[in-house]
Amino acid sequence: MADLVVDYPEVRAVNGISFALEPGTVTAFLGPNGAGKTTTIEVCEGLRRPTSGTVEVFGHDPLHLAAEQRARIGVMLQSGGIPTSARAVEFVAHIASLYANPLDVNAVCERLGLHALGRTSYRRMSGGQKQTVALACAIVGRPDLIILDEPTAGLDPQARINTWELLAELKAAGVTVLLSTHYMEEAQAVADHVLIADQGALVAQGPLQELLSDGQGQLEISTPTTVDISALQSLLGASFQVSQRLNSILIAGAITGEVHRLVVDWCSSHDVIISGLQTNQHSLEDVFFELTGRGLQ
Repeated sequence: MADLVVDYPEVRAVNGISFALEPGTVTAFLGPNGAGKTTTIEVCEGLRRPTSGTVEVFGHDPLHLAAEQRARIGVMLQSGGIPTSARAVEFVAHIASLYANPLDVNAVCERLGLHALGRTSYRRMSGGQKQTVALACAIVGRPDLIILDEPTAGLDPQARINTWELLAELKAAGVTVLLSTHYMEEAQAVADHVLIADQGALVAQGPLQELLSDGQGQLEISTPTTVDISALQSLLGASFQVSQRLNSILIAGAITGEVHRLVVDWCSSHDVIISGLQTNQHSLEDVFFELTGRGLQ
């Protein structure tokens, strides 16, 4: 995707978004409501025409994919797409019948707990149960690319963890996953790469660990030794803040492996006994706040 722009009558929903998915990885697309995530995903799915920019899925315009190319994509919409009278296992079996080489329906339904829904119709299911049925439909065709729009919205904590584990299994099988979510902890749990959007534009993107390491963190050194923190502050420089709390030295800043080694060597040369060493890196929530000046709501 390059320079994607999508305009609605009175607002620009997507403003110049560019990214590429690496095969066999999970990419989390993060941002608050109104950030342009769903619109961007709809363009990738061939459900919405862009105002400008270039989008390719398997090397082709998603608006004009051949049937065999569409069969390689599994889609979970944020809502809709399933008849209100449908029963879970029967509908997943129907979706599977549309593909040449689907996954085993019973195995998928067992994995996601859909047999327990019995003859319950879709209209009578809870929000989380509906999400699970939609997820099963997205994966049962054995796709190479899965696009999931807020797949864990409405799920209880255990169901969310089960979904995260399923995404890890899909990645291990070589499936590429694009996951739209506003849950930062979800991205940290499952993603290899992260896209962070705000007000229709990407404010950051890259490998998860790279984004987290770019943010500030804290190194906590537990020691019974009295420490001259001013000397350690001079060593590290103004980009770090050194303080002391009870029997701990706290160092705030961009905590890298090099900083670890520097501090440990300094402690050794100054006879500072280290009884504990802990690094607390910022979360994606912290990164988002640093980029936008506000929390993700």
